[in-house]
Amino acid sequence: MTNARWLISFGVFLFLCGLAGYLSNPAAAKTALISGSLFGGLSVVWGLLLAKGFNFAKWVALAMTLMLCGVFGWRSVVSWQAVADGAPKVFAASLITLMLLGSIATVGKLLRR
Repeated sequence: MTNARWLISFGVFLFLCGLAGYLSNPAAAKTALISGSLFGGLSVVWGLLLAKGFNFAKWVALAMTLMLCGVFGWRSVVSWQAVADGAPKVFAASLITLMLLGSIATVGKLLRR
């Protein structure tokens, strides 16, 4: 799979994760939908630009995805700590961890030649 196609797929993945997070708790998870849509949309844009030959998009996508790794890593730790303390957040913690794993895979994909 090309980097462009991977980024487009990753963008769709982020959007679907954000939608799933929102649908699991519409009252409290509006930010999941917003962030999933925003960063998913940006990832699709980087993928489309890369497909058109704009190679800078790979490096912008890499920087963005590294930032997402940091955010999802932090949120995963906080969410799993809440679960350990008895909060009913297993779905949210699992979803954020899945997004972290997808981000790590994307960084790996973008760093390969």
